[in-house]
Amino acid sequence: MLLTEYRPFSVDKRLVEQSINENKTLTVKGVIQRAEAKNQNGRIYPKEILLREIQKYVDGPVKERRALGELDHPDSSVINLNNVSHNIVEVTMKGNDVHGVVEILTTPSGNILKELFRCGVTVGISSRGMGSVEENSDGVLMVQEDFDLLCFDMVSTPSTPGAYLSPMHEGVSTPTTNYTKVHNIIRDIICDNTGVCKC
Repeated sequence: MLLTEYRPFSVDKRLVEQSINENKTLTVKGVIQRAEAKNQNGRIYPKEILLREIQKYVDGPVKERRALGELDHPDSSVINLNNVSHNIVEVTMKGNDVHGVVEILTTPSGNILKELFRCGVTVGISSRGMGSVEENSDGVLMVQEDFDLLCFDMVSTPSTPGAYLSPMHEGVSTPTTNYTKVHNIIRDIICDNTGVCKC
């Protein structure tokens, strides 16, 4: 069974603008998953299972710079490179919380994600994995030992409130100058809505 878990986050619009205007990578961080807490899908991820899967994820995809995720959840366990929007570059577990550092890529889906952030849209981050669940005596679905973490996707429908990613460059702001305004107008004219320039 495909299992997904959602976490919402928002990003400072100034940092998105700065990454676009200065052609810099947008990096965000925050809680991306939580163990031992019932989510709005009615599931609990036991800490020992989540810890095991996070360690495998860090030792494999994160270490090898292939911890890619998509913009929206597909109905598949396969990561579609045509829809990749970000790469997870760091994952740590602190208590029951899994913290992540997420690099937004300059792919078409990554550029859409940046634009959503720039417009102030709250986007969720969601784990995707394969495994089974079993209902306990309290009626809660417990994720079982066969769980295999695949990736983290960016999604529109968060189910677990309270975990937000924030920009890595906190406190950094770029003043808006006439040059910046002209640059933005020119970029808007020569680039299509995915941020790909026509020149």
